[in-house]
Order: sequence, then C-alpha cells, then structure tokens
Amino acid sequence: MAGNMCDTCINYVWDEDDEDYYCCCDMDEDDYVRFLTAPQAVCPYYRLDDEYAIVRHQI
Repeated sequence: MAGNMCDTCINYVWDEDDEDYYCCCDMDEDDYVRFLTAPQAVCPYYRLDDEYAIVRHQI
C-alpha cells in the first residue's frame, strides 16, 4: 500500500531541533485515532513526494 509509506510522503519532514522526521499534517486527536484503528490503515493525508512533477508538467 502506498498510502502508509511515510518515507515517500511530502508531509514527512525533518525537524532540525529534534533531529528526527515527523508528519506535519494538522491532525486532531479524533483523526489520529481513526487512522490508527482503520482496518486498512491508509493515511488520508498521504501525497507522494515527487520532486520531478513540475518538470513533467512543463514538458
């Protein structure tokens, strides 16, 4: 499933203060519980971090 691979998500960012990655989505507690208890566990905020998307769009 591509929707649960945080390493390839655009919302998975590096925090220089903590020196660790975290999800920068503004998810409230209810959304987080729904995400953890979902049978398929697919993140609704997942977006592929495709750095070449702009280049393909220009061609």
